[in-house]
Amino acid sequence: MHIVVCIKQVPDSAQIRVHPVTNTIMRQGVPTIINPYDLFALEEAMRLRDKFGGEVTVLTMGPPSAEDSLRKALTFGVDRAVLLTDRFFAGSDTLATSFALATAISKIGETWGKPDIVFTGKQTIDGDTAQVGPGIAKRLGLMQVTYVAKVAEYDGEERTVTLERRAEGGTQVLKSSLPCLIAMLEGTNEIRRGTMADALRGARAEIVKWSAKDAGVEDLTKCGLKGSPTIVKRVFAPSPRAEKAQMIEVPEGASLADALIDDIFKRQPNLEPDLTALARGF
Repeated sequence: MHIVVCIKQVPDSAQIRVHPVTNTIMRQGVPTIINPYDLFALEEAMRLRDKFGGEVTVLTMGPPSAEDSLRKALTFGVDRAVLLTDRFFAGSDTLATSFALATAISKIGETWGKPDIVFTGKQTIDGDTAQVGPGIAKRLGLMQVTYVAKVAEYDGEERTVTLERRAEGGTQVLKSSLPCLIAMLEGTNEIRRGTMADALRGARAEIVKWSAKDAGVEDLTKCGLKGSPTIVKRVFAPSPRAEKAQMIEVPEGASLADALIDDIFKRQPNLEPDLTALARGF
């Protein structure tokens, strides 16, 4: 089994800066981390490999400094790391990013064998669009399942996986044929601590670095700013709220819940009769 995990190196959300002209995130001089949502995808991929055998290839697109995140992934125990880096990719939105990553995944398939599963995180903390995973699946013609909480079963003979997907009101149990793309939900597992051998290998391993040409990208107009129809009109920080926290005094002998309810009804006098009428309707 061959699994590809797409990760992204993102700026520390506490220190993000935005370019005043291009309205793109300025990454120079800002501490970076692996997108936290991608760690759940990474761990789930390695659990499948450990149980059923195979290889895990981790892929990212970014500047040369994104090599740091790939080395971090190697210390967790992945088998191979590929960095897609080229000046033509600068300024890519989700459409251009999904095109470049899908092309690189096809190249990975030609080089090391077609992937059975492509894992991504639910979304990234810098863009929060959750569009890249589905975009990759669409371009590669893969079945896709999003908001996955657990890979319950894998059947190598029938080439299917059974997944638990969180949805409104409960959990869906779905079976998908392979190959497929799985977008993992947060909080579903915990990334492992790599072994000392993995840490040493991560520091010494060669990161496979591909330019647009190396990855097989033929139409450069679909990459970077040229291939990004998204236009950011304005980026700004939300204004601080003017309201201040209110102190609620709880009378002696009364419960906190009763005090809160009384305070809410006092602030919204129409709420109590509305709720009473609604309760009578049931």
